[in-house]
Amino acid sequence: MFKERFKYYKHLNSIDKSDTIDLDKLDEYNIEFVKPKKILTKIYDNGHFNGLGLNNDLSSWKCYDITQIPGLVCIRNPFTEVGQKLWIKRCVANYTRKPNVLNIDAHHLLEADEDWWTTVNKTGDLNLRNKLRWSTLGYHHNWDSKVYSESAKSEFPPELARLSKTIIKVLQFPNDFVAEAAIVNFYHPSSILCGHTDQSEYNLEAPLLSISFGLSAIFLIGGASLDDKPIAILLKTGDIVIMSDKSRLSYHGVPKVLLSQYNEYIDDSCAWQPFKSFMECTRINVNVRLFQILAKA
Repeated sequence: MFKERFKYYKHLNSIDKSDTIDLDKLDEYNIEFVKPKKILTKIYDNGHFNGLGLNNDLSSWKCYDITQIPGLVCIRNPFTEVGQKLWIKRCVANYTRKPNVLNIDAHHLLEADEDWWTTVNKTGDLNLRNKLRWSTLGYHHNWDSKVYSESAKSEFPPELARLSKTIIKVLQFPNDFVAEAAIVNFYHPSSILCGHTDQSEYNLEAPLLSISFGLSAIFLIGGASLDDKPIAILLKTGDIVIMSDKSRLSYHGVPKVLLSQYNEYIDDSCAWQPFKSFMECTRINVNVRLFQILAKA
């Protein structure tokens, strides 16, 4: 069932008449299994959210339990305008620098003293720009062995760890998890992510966080078997998905990145223009892995 639905959405030309869940248009869909999740109503002081780019008013967050997939939670863009741009810049300019590992490293396209984003903007090399597919942070995922190792590890960005900690605290998950690994995926309109389950982490009870920026995409998620019928959710810029409980080991993938122009915010400043140009043809997805503090003791 999952593979058949994946093919359907992969070749979909318009989502207007599909059964894709749009969190901005729930009234039009008659979807009973999407319910607002109770979140903390406390308004954090500005100092708590400094550098995170989040809307301080938690009562305004649009947070949903997708009850057909137990443990799946979606937050519809809790970021401010400035906050989204802040995280886009971090993903594009900071998280692609050494010692983080990039998919293009194996091709030796950069000199030892070069970083990808600086070189792309200096040379205008679109081929180099479009070859970037992922960057790993903290514990660097081994794509062959599918494991994390102490021998392949660099410092995890503290601001991304704080963001992850804040999200799970707001959603009232256990407080003994810390972010120590992440994969930043860079999708283009022709990109897909085939159906899979995430089982590389030693603690499979910890939730997975997935944060999207840029182009919208269809996120397909089912159950523990490929025979389970999946549902499709339209993820837009700023959206956060948390996979916990049974959804933690559910098959999921991205069959479609939509060809809509990224124009979420109008900003013609010279500093923002290179990022805006990149995001008009890119979807960024930050997948954060949480490790349980006590598990290492």
